[in-house]
Amino acid sequence: MKLGRLNHVGVAVPDMDAAISFYRDTMGAEVITEPFDMPEQGVKVCFVDTPGLDGSWGTQVELLSPLSEESPVAGFLAKNPLGGQHHLCFEVPDIDTARSEFEAMDKRILGPTRIGAHGTPIFFVHPKDMNGILTEIMETPKAHG
Repeated sequence: MKLGRLNHVGVAVPDMDAAISFYRDTMGAEVITEPFDMPEQGVKVCFVDTPGLDGSWGTQVELLSPLSEESPVAGFLAKNPLGGQHHLCFEVPDIDTARSEFEAMDKRILGPTRIGAHGTPIFFVHPKDMNGILTEIMETPKAHG
């Protein structure tokens, strides 16, 4: 397995509107997507873009809020009421190859490969196998080349 680009940092938030205001008003974010629901994953999602060093697109902050009490993010917020870092997401060129490599290393993959918020295949690896960090592995979006 070779480390790919850090695509985003997932941040669980108890109040999506307040989080958007924070990133816009306190952090000076200029590009924030409209929040959208992902019922199959039990979350509302919004992306905050950060600029790259050369003015291109940089790493994103993915804001996550639960759609119901059954959402994994609801469980996270129950333990962390103020919210906080939920996961890191790294890109890979081929999701199937990456999954096979993680499985060969006996890393615990949480659930099936599925389509994530960027419209590309993803899977999650258990934090106990990833130095304490819930890790999302995502196939590089075609728009990034």
